[in-house]
Amino acid sequence: MKSWEITKKAPAGDTVLTAIDGGVATVTLNRPKQLNALDFELADALGDAMHDLEADPAVRCVILRGAGGHFMSGGDIGTFAADLDADERDRTAGFRRGIHAAHAAIIAMRRMPKPVIASVDGAAAGAGLSFALATDLAILSDRAYLVTGYLLLGTTPDCGLTFSLPRALGARKAAELLMLSERIDAASALALGLANRVVPAAQLEAETLRLARRLAEGPTHAFGRLKQLLRESARNGLDAQLAAEIEAFGACAATADFKEGIRAFVEKRAPRFDGR
Repeated sequence: MKSWEITKKAPAGDTVLTAIDGGVATVTLNRPKQLNALDFELADALGDAMHDLEADPAVRCVILRGAGGHFMSGGDIGTFAADLDADERDRTAGFRRGIHAAHAAIIAMRRMPKPVIASVDGAAAGAGLSFALATDLAILSDRAYLVTGYLLLGTTPDCGLTFSLPRALGARKAAELLMLSERIDAASALALGLANRVVPAAQLEAETLRLARRLAEGPTHAFGRLKQLLRESARNGLDAQLAAEIEAFGACAATADFKEGIRAFVEKRAPRFDGR
């Protein structure tokens, strides 16, 4: 894959662009003038893109990024402001519909049986932070920053932030970040465990692609089973989790990738997984 070039160009004006090359899909949030702020159109488009990639067997890793130097600056406040004079019931119904659409994208990202990487430059605020934490791995540029932001607008989080943040940080630290809405720089995000890697901004593209290619060349079926095990571990007791591990290991043992992994180990060579 060459840089962030969009190899399958969408029509001008599309809010989400998708490129697929070598088993890696790059999903680009494409509202750079609005710092990729989430509106209803973007939520719908992102959900459609993630559902398509979830079902595409040729895709073995997904990158989520933003155009124009920012990941996502949160919800589109301009859109919110335009609805302030609407009837309260209509305003509530409209926001619920939009949030449902965004949640569909979150669910698809977490459920899809392949790794998803957030490549974060600039702001990941509000819903942007929620989407970054919904991925499996996050790589940040050294100029990236995170902020919750919801309480500054007098509202509570959406897009799973009250699910992911306490699990990453514990309830007390999550409450601090949500209530105070203080900016978290990239180094602090790494120290807190909200990022996996921080790299110089000039290297973000190359480092993200390098990581994505590595994952795309891995045992895709096993990655999917691992994601399922990690999701279930938060609600399972030990007995249930042990049973789930047995089921997952047995399913992996029936795959071509498992045969290749064992043979490669015995033959003292690198495995060549094909995702089956």
